[in-house]
Amino acid sequence: MHQLTIAEIVRGLRDRQFSSVEITSHLLERIQQLDGQYNSFITVTGDQALKEAAAADARLAEGNAHALCGVPIAHKDIFCTNGVRTSCGSKMLDNFVPPYDATVVDNFQQAGAVSLGKTNMDEFAMGSSNESSFYGPVKNPWDVQRVPGGSSGGSAAAVAARLVPGTTASDTGGSIRQPAALTGTTGLKPTYGRVSRWGMIAFASSLDQGGPITRTAEDAALMLSVMASSDKKDSTCLDRPAQDYTANLNDSIQGLKIGVPKEYFGEGLDSEIGARVQEALKEYEKLGAELVEISLPHTHLAVPAYYVIAPAEASANLSRFDGVRYGYRCENPADLRDLYMRSRGEGFGEEVKRRILVGSYALSAGYYDAYYNKAQQVRRLIKQDFVDAFSKVDVIMGPTAPNPAFKLGEKNADPVAMYLEDIYTIATNLAGLPGMSLPCGFAHNLPVGLQITGNYLDEARMLNVAHQFQQASDWHQKSAPTAE
Repeated sequence: MHQLTIAEIVRGLRDRQFSSVEITSHLLERIQQLDGQYNSFITVTGDQALKEAAAADARLAEGNAHALCGVPIAHKDIFCTNGVRTSCGSKMLDNFVPPYDATVVDNFQQAGAVSLGKTNMDEFAMGSSNESSFYGPVKNPWDVQRVPGGSSGGSAAAVAARLVPGTTASDTGGSIRQPAALTGTTGLKPTYGRVSRWGMIAFASSLDQGGPITRTAEDAALMLSVMASSDKKDSTCLDRPAQDYTANLNDSIQGLKIGVPKEYFGEGLDSEIGARVQEALKEYEKLGAELVEISLPHTHLAVPAYYVIAPAEASANLSRFDGVRYGYRCENPADLRDLYMRSRGEGFGEEVKRRILVGSYALSAGYYDAYYNKAQQVRRLIKQDFVDAFSKVDVIMGPTAPNPAFKLGEKNADPVAMYLEDIYTIATNLAGLPGMSLPCGFAHNLPVGLQITGNYLDEARMLNVAHQFQQASDWHQKSAPTAE
């Protein structure tokens, strides 16, 4: 039962092959037995999940339930959940129990989905390996000595381990697509503003975007159809009605123009990963698509620009966690200054402190123009690169990550090497474009991800392109050896 995709669960529930209580119980038992080796969950809400499943079964019996009614999912611990701890992977919020639901969570509740709990993540979504969580690192189900990628590594590992068929996640610089690539799952980062950020704890507000991690593009379309809605509580959320992203999955891609950036296949890319991506591109040619070499000339500036803009926004967003207004408070402070300094010093981990310091420096008097303002100018150039490219092609493809999953602790002493793991994903966030990663083979016996970047609000075409590849290949059906 745990090998079923979301689409298969939907059909099974409608055909009365099993009930929501039965599949929810099966997955909860599996989490209890197996998650000790992955650490993919921070909080499991078993009793609440069974109540939601029983309610879903009642709605299904009435015959007019939503498509996702009764389907078990899990939420990244960055989304606020009413009455359930929302830690954001940090000691700072270890005891935070929100009195409200994020809009994304509320959308899934309205659809009748069943939440199994909250998945592990890098602290405040800062990291490319899922090793910075206060609750310990997440392990990759393909090799538990290796990282699953970050910051949505808990969500990706839970799907790869077949503990849950789909999860919510968030992507600031590649945090949905990179862990999806490293765990052999399918992850989708929508256009900025397509999914409400209300109730999603902010890291870098102009870059953060929620999205799903699933096993297939069809499942991602099912989840995005629930997640994507207009929201008056989020002024950055686009005023677009909900859309059925499954409607065009079976459209032909004959004549599709695929842009292949020459900058994505140079120095730094693992040769086996490059070979698997090229093989996937050839498969698209067999399906009738045309490959067009393009150039994104400012690609090399994406990582430096990102690591000025994102920490600058993080330093502002995280200023509220001071032991007075929000978050952890130190014990027995000597005075107000001691309260502020020790609360933040004890509550935040090393990676969060590093980014707050970088961001504060970039925004400080005398350095704003030299760093932050310059980074925003570079961001505009990167965005223009994509505008020019999409005047010639329909989608852009390349590798999601330059390397396969690396070993736990391997890059902890070198933050720059860690940051470069997002080198192919960051530009998409700076431009606000949608992107996704899907399995396209193996390198060094570990999963490889193919990245698809779409034009603004073109998620339907992107999902159609991914679904057609998955109809012609079986990489997305491969199961991690520890997850059988």
